[in-house]
Amino acid sequence: MPTVSNTSPILNLAIVDRLALLRQQFGQIQIPPAVLDELKIDEKRPGSQAIQAAIDTGWIQVQPVSNLPFVQLLRQTLDGGESEAIALALELQAEWTLLDERDGRKVAKSLGLQVTGVLGILLRAKQFGELSSLQPVIEDLTQKAGFRIAPELLAKVLQA
Repeated sequence: MPTVSNTSPILNLAIVDRLALLRQQFGQIQIPPAVLDELKIDEKRPGSQAIQAAIDTGWIQVQPVSNLPFVQLLRQTLDGGESEAIALALELQAEWTLLDERDGRKVAKSLGLQVTGVLGILLRAKQFGELSSLQPVIEDLTQKAGFRIAPELLAKVLQA
């Protein structure tokens, strides 16, 4: 079953050189056109080369969204990437939808989608032995990628 991602999980993991975790855990990732636009891979930004390589090799694939009226409805409360990612996940009956933003996660879950984000991906990587420690990756995320995490959530993740 397919996995659909929003911008944040791909971009943040690429910036800290952990994009391969997505391929290891999900195989192939589908992204809608709005997410491709938000990734800005044509600009020289941290992580852009890794993302371009993943698209070139085909394990990240751009897939158009069919239900544009639904996307417009979602855009009343969410950004373009989130709206298209949720719509695409529903269309493809995705097994996983990768989202980090709280509002997008709430909407996706309310529509019956199974959601995880960067922290869930890192926890799975630790459980599967793909990461020896979460702390240095989370430090990289906050320092290099500007990833924001609530202190109480960070404590829970590091305990797990």
